[in-house]
Amino acid sequence: MAYVVADPCVKCKYTDCVAVCPVDCFYEGKNSLAINPDECIDCGACEPECPTTAIFEESELPEKWSIYRSINALVTGAKTLDDVDTAAWPAPLREEANHVGHWIGITEQKKPMDGADAAAKEENKLAALSLHSAESE
Repeated sequence: MAYVVADPCVKCKYTDCVAVCPVDCFYEGKNSLAINPDECIDCGACEPECPTTAIFEESELPEKWSIYRSINALVTGAKTLDDVDTAAWPAPLREEANHVGHWIGITEQKKPMDGADAAAKEENKLAALSLHSAESE
């Protein structure tokens, strides 16, 4: 099983996890990160490094964030839109998914987003998630 980046990462994008990943399975979006489930070797090195507790082993992912399993797979190229059930996704996110490509791999630590510390305290950030790549900023 792979690890999944979930809701707490949105609007923060701390990259402490990227610095310790031995297989470079992280991908960078405009305002979040994702893990490619086909590339993750389930080593767990990233999980304790996340300052927002946004990374979960797939079987430990809280049900309220289960949508992030398919989001991670889609934006990293592990699955195509045809392979992902987007029925539970908010309508704006489903529409955005039709118009974006895969995120680009990230292999080095970067500064977090402006306002990351305040955003880390927010909950239910799915509506703020952008499926656009960091390169489309």
